[in-house]
Amino acid sequence: MFPSQDAISQAAKANIESSLNLYTALSGKALESMEKLWTLNLTAAKASLDESSATTRQLLEAKDPQQFVALINAQAKPALDKAVAYNGHLANIASGMQAEVSRAAERQFADFSRQVGQFVDEAAKNAPPGSENAVAILRTAFGNAAAGYEQFNKTAKQAVQAFETNLANAASQFTPASPQAATV
Repeated sequence: MFPSQDAISQAAKANIESSLNLYTALSGKALESMEKLWTLNLTAAKASLDESSATTRQLLEAKDPQQFVALINAQAKPALDKAVAYNGHLANIASGMQAEVSRAAERQFADFSRQVGQFVDEAAKNAPPGSENAVAILRTAFGNAAAGYEQFNKTAKQAVQAFETNLANAASQFTPASPQAATV
């Protein structure tokens, strides 16, 4: 005989509680990331406003066109550095959120795997004679699903690492080019 209705209800209840906990944790992390993004954008906007005002004053005080052009060119490297730093902060916020979602998904899958494993073990204990093949098929199917999830998770982590590496490479390529931009 398969697990009792009570065992199934308990497993369903535990799964719902686990899902609610996951939702609450991820919602909190999403709000925290949004707060960081909001703070970053406000800080960047304020700094940009202050710097634009100061730069405009300097440009208005230029004595001749050469000084005017020199002041504009002098702004190129700091502006590029700030853009690279801003993008780095954005990447850190996104990476932190992705890592939290990944950890939460791994915990959720581990809990789910444990619950399904217990369910299958209970079903195997109470299964009528001759149903060993059905239980073996169920275990194999679950094992294949778990292996597929692990492969998907590994591929997703590699994609995130590749994105972070590409972002770092792009930032490093722009930084050496900035002195040239300032002299053009």
